Amino acid sequence: MMLSRTASSLYWLGRYLERADFIARLIEATVRLDVMSSRPAGEIAWSSALAVIEAEADFAASGAELRQRNVVRFLTLDTSHPGSLVRCLDRARDNARAVRIALSREAWTAINRAWLVFENRAGVGDTRATLALVEAVKNETRGFEGAVHQMLRNQAHWFIRLGQAIERADNTARLLDVKYHILLPEGERVGGVVDRDQWTTLLQTVSAVTAYRWLYSDGLTPANVIDLLIAKGELPRSLVASAEVTVDILGLLAERVGTHGEADRMARARANRMARTRSGDVILGGLHQYLQAFIAENGRLHEAIGRQFRFG
Repeated sequence: MMLSRTASSLYWLGRYLERADFIARLIEATVRLDVMSSRPAGEIAWSSALAVIEAEADFAASGAELRQRNVVRFLTLDTSHPGSLVRCLDRARDNARAVRIALSREAWTAINRAWLVFENRAGVGDTRATLALVEAVKNETRGFEGAVHQMLRNQAHWFIRLGQAIERADNTARLLDVKYHILLPEGERVGGVVDRDQWTTLLQTVSAVTAYRWLYSDGLTPANVIDLLIAKGELPRSLVASAEVTVDILGLLAERVGTHGEADRMARARANRMARTRSGDVILGGLHQYLQAFIAENGRLHEAIGRQFRFG
């Protein structure tokens, strides 16, 4: 049986690397949307990016003007903000060091290279430099994920992937919720150019543009994007895919350690319910309410995992 503190470090390593990857993608997509937008639309795009990770109050407390350079610096280099890239990667590296012996050389190298992206970096630079920075982070987080898939299928592998699945579900739900309820500027037409650009940006954030084209033939519509991100298990970052992966990994861990618990029951109940969920019904019943309930349930599942494996 793996020590609980080791399991906790592996789980949080998965969460922090997944979070860093998501924030890098969010910054990249928002930069591109800002370039395409008028100034008011661009400001709303950056405000919405902050809203996705619940950082609006922290940014406002900094006193900085709501503009690309300031928000990018806040989301990348601000060591006082726990959701910045540099803080996520620092926490990931701390957790990785605590379980260094459980990681492959390739996994450790990817983590260390991601952390080194920010060594001695004082600023974010212009738009091109910003895109280069987040692309470097994405390259290393992809390298880490690839290394994890090549690791021995054991408890270390499963706890990392469990953290990734819980984090991924939370990120996708928050992203979809903010787009649907906040992002479109006042006076802009639903289905207009700005609206379509924003839905495309959302797909880019979760690497789903090509997947969307494969699965839907009737053009870009909000209903189809919502269906893809909630109900299509073929998309790794969909809510249902994350729910299914969570059940599978908890099952593998239970087989290895011989213990089923509260987290297993919660995860199975969620996955079974989502298998019957239709996105059209979700929209009719209230997408915001559905996503808020999902985020809250995902948080309770995270807490149940900690109790079940005694993370402390």
